[in-house]
Amino acid sequence: MDLSNLTIKKASELLQSKKVSVKELVYFYLNQIDKKKDLNIFREIYGDLDDQIEKSQKRIDKGEATELTGIPIAIKDNILIHGKGASSSSKILEDYTATYDATVIAKLKDHDPIFIGRTNMDEFAMGGSTENSAYGVTKNPVDPKRVPGGSSGGSAASVAADLSVVSLGSDTGGSIRQPAGFCGIVGLKPTYGSVSRHGLMSMASSLDVIGPMSKNVEDSEIIFNAIKGKDPKDSTTVEGEVGGKDKGVKTIGVPRSFLKEGIDPDVLENFEISLKKLEKAGYKVVDIDLDSLKYALAVYYIIMPAEVSSNLARYDGIKYGNKVEGKDLIDGYFKTRGNLFGAEARRRIILGTYVLSAGYSDQYYNKAWLVRNLIKEDYEKAFKKVDLIATPTSPTPAFKIGERSEDPIAMYLSDILTVSANLSGVPAISIPDGVVKRENSELPTSLQLVAPHLGEQSLFEVGKKFERI
Repeated sequence: MDLSNLTIKKASELLQSKKVSVKELVYFYLNQIDKKKDLNIFREIYGDLDDQIEKSQKRIDKGEATELTGIPIAIKDNILIHGKGASSSSKILEDYTATYDATVIAKLKDHDPIFIGRTNMDEFAMGGSTENSAYGVTKNPVDPKRVPGGSSGGSAASVAADLSVVSLGSDTGGSIRQPAGFCGIVGLKPTYGSVSRHGLMSMASSLDVIGPMSKNVEDSEIIFNAIKGKDPKDSTTVEGEVGGKDKGVKTIGVPRSFLKEGIDPDVLENFEISLKKLEKAGYKVVDIDLDSLKYALAVYYIIMPAEVSSNLARYDGIKYGNKVEGKDLIDGYFKTRGNLFGAEARRRIILGTYVLSAGYSDQYYNKAWLVRNLIKEDYEKAFKKVDLIATPTSPTPAFKIGERSEDPIAMYLSDILTVSANLSGVPAISIPDGVVKRENSELPTSLQLVAPHLGEQSLFEVGKKFERI
C-alpha cells in the first residue's frame, strides 16, 4: 500500500480501519527518513518509538482512538518533551534533557500520537534559513541547493519531504509561515495567547507562538484545535473560546502600496492569480491602507533582540547547559557564551543589550513599542473595513544555501511580510499558491492570509476553499 503524502484524516482512516498498523505507518516514515538523511532534517529520532507504537495501537484496538492517535508528528528542537533531548540547535544546550512536557506536548499526549523526532532549526529560533543551526544547514526537499527557510526549517522540511504527517514549529516573526512557503506546505501562526508557550524555549516572549505545519489547511486546523486553550502555566494565554467561529468572510483587503517595492515579480504574479481565485470563490477583494507596515521590520529588529538579550541571559553554564571553564566566574561566563553561542545569537544578544542600555532605551526600545502600538491600531482599523488581509508570505522564493549568510540585512528582509502579524498578535496562515521557475527547479510561492484576533476559524474556512479552487 502506498503510504506517501498522507494527511491526518487519511492516515487515521487507515489506522482505525486496521488496513495499516501503527508500526507499519511509523516504519514507513523511518525508512523515508533514512533515505533522505542527507537533507539533515532531524536532530534526533526518538528511541522510544516502539513503546509509543504499542501504546497507540492498544488504544486503536480498544476503539478509543482519536483522529491523532498513531499519527507521526515531528517536533521542533525548542519544544520540550519530558526525558528527551532539546537543544534549540545550539551547542550551549547540546546535552540538555527536558525535565517536563511543554503544554502543547501534554495536550497532544492525550491523543497518543507518535512523536517521531526533533527537527533542526536556526539556533534559538534566530534566522530565516536554518543555516544558523550549530548542527549544519537543513536542505530544502524541493531543491537541496536551497534553504528550507527558518527558523522552523527542519519542521517544514519534514512535512515537505514526507518524513512526518505533520509537525510543530514556533513563529516569532514568520518562522512557521516563511519556511512553510519555501517548502510548499501550510503553516499557521496562531493568535498570540491562543496556544500556551509553557515548555517552549523563549526567544522573544511577547512575539513567540507555537503552531502547526502540514500538507493542507485541514490538518493545521486539527492540530490547532488539539493544542489551543487557556493554560495556568502561561499567564498570556487567553480566556474563553479560542479560535473563534467563522463569521462569514466577505471582504479581503490588500495593502497594495506596501507591495510595490522589493517583491519578486513572479511572486507578485502568483499573488495576483490567487486574488482572482479568491474573487472567483465569491470574496470581494479591495485595496486598503496599512501605512505603519513600512516600520514593522525596523520595530521588530529592535523589540525582538531586546527580548532575546533578556531571555538568553539564563544560558551561562551555571544551572544547566554546557560550560567552558574560565580562570574565574566572569571569565567562565565570557568563554561559555562566546564559544557556545553561534554568530547570529551573539549578534542579536549584543544588539538587544545595546537598545536596552542606559541612554538608548528611550531612543530605540521605548520608541519601538510606541510604533508597535500604532501597527496594532492600524490592523484594528483595517479589520473594521475588511474581514481578512492578503499578502504574499515571502518577497522571494527559497534562496540558495550561502546566498545571504554574509548579508544579515538581506536575510532579515525575508521577514518583511510576516513580522507585523507577530507585532500585533493576530493570526496568519501561509498556503501554497503556485510555483516559479528558477534554473532547473520549480520553487513554491505562498499566499498569506491574516485575520483579526482569535479569527483562526475564518482562516481555516477561506484556506480550505482556496485549496479547492
